[in-house]
Amino acid sequence: MDSPIATVMLPLALAVIMLGLGLSLTVDDFRRVRRHPRAVVVALLCQALLLPAACFGLVVAFGLSPELAVGMMLLAASPGGTTANLFSHLFGGDVALNVTLTAINAVVAVVTLPVITNFALLHFEPGIGEDDLGLQFGKVLQVFALVLAPVVIGLVVRRRSEAFALRMDRPVRLLSVVALVAVIVGAVLAERSNITDYLVDAGPVALLFCVLSLATGYFVPRWARVGKPQAIACSMEIGVHNSAVAMTLAISVLGSVSLAVPAAVYGVLAYPVAALAGLLMTRVGTRRPAEDAGRVA
Repeated sequence: MDSPIATVMLPLALAVIMLGLGLSLTVDDFRRVRRHPRAVVVALLCQALLLPAACFGLVVAFGLSPELAVGMMLLAASPGGTTANLFSHLFGGDVALNVTLTAINAVVAVVTLPVITNFALLHFEPGIGEDDLGLQFGKVLQVFALVLAPVVIGLVVRRRSEAFALRMDRPVRLLSVVALVAVIVGAVLAERSNITDYLVDAGPVALLFCVLSLATGYFVPRWARVGKPQAIACSMEIGVHNSAVAMTLAISVLGSVSLAVPAAVYGVLAYPVAALAGLLMTRVGTRRPAEDAGRVA
């Protein structure tokens, strides 16, 4: 697909979003794993194993078309979005843990995302092109050059001039939102002849997957004796997927707008659902004294 959406807008939008992530990171964010190792391990296992398995079950149960099924699996394999940090802050989560998870997720996804995507392509056989033999290594490098390079640039800028990085944080975040909205609108317009059918088919699955992601991110860490602020952070990190990554893979790399529809639908649904989930999480359960002591520490 050689449209302006695929060749210019989408890669640029993803680069801006990931640059914003890099500007918010420091090297210490990667070292912070030692402070909450259990929360990090549990969240990464949920992200890499539980959610793709749950998503696979949903798309099979709902009988989605091959294109939408692969699109949902792309979304499930994508790392957390940068807005997870904002939601975590609003609802009393451990924002430092969020930043750490976002940073590590971006690196881990380099391995997990192509594995899950290739499995989905082989299993559902969407027929996106006779020459497409899956998400090949060269295509993976193409996408993650757009993912990791802007993050590294942002890290370097933050290290050299923290004041400048902090000043640029809000404008870049705003530009990221505008770019993502533009891409979602562009993808919807490109598939406008089929959009009603896609929304009817993919909408309920995307909504259920969003709710399931947020619930898994909260209750599994709680069952693993992770503190409530850390569980809220895990929930937002796992529940607010980076739909821009999924859409970039679908449109720019695999050359199919229809594969990007579930991510576009999810991108619209995730924010109000995450806000509602945050309100519920702040009111569910009580902290044990040990957790409060750990949070103060």
